[in-house]
Amino acid sequence: MANNRTKIVSALVDLFKTNLTGESPYITNVYDNVKGKQVFWDDVTDYPSICIYSGGEAREYLPGDFKWAFLTVNIRIYVNDEDAKERIEEIFEDIELILDNNNNLIVAGNNLSCDVRILSLSDDEGVLNPLGVGEIILEVRYEV
Repeated sequence: MANNRTKIVSALVDLFKTNLTGESPYITNVYDNVKGKQVFWDDVTDYPSICIYSGGEAREYLPGDFKWAFLTVNIRIYVNDEDAKERIEEIFEDIELILDNNNNLIVAGNNLSCDVRILSLSDDEGVLNPLGVGEIILEVRYEV
């Protein structure tokens, strides 16, 4: 049986695959290249590619046996484009819009409601052009 961390990553993968098809209001079509695991640069064959994987998790213990979990989720974006930096920025905007519209992510089959927040966005600043890599770090809060 999968744990909450795995289910949250799977829900994000499904959300991105469903929305990043190039149809309005989104610009990006990832052609189903969204993976729920860390993928290294040399293993990427199709562009754009997105990999989503969980990082560390912290807990906050409150009175009444109430606990919050704060899960770090990393989203890595790989592109191969004449203007890689611009392409990464477009994908950042699309992902931010998806997360704004789904910041209360419901994990199916688990009755788990998650609050999703973007902590940071970064890219390679065009150093690898025409290849490019961007990263978004999320914080996902849910009740344990």
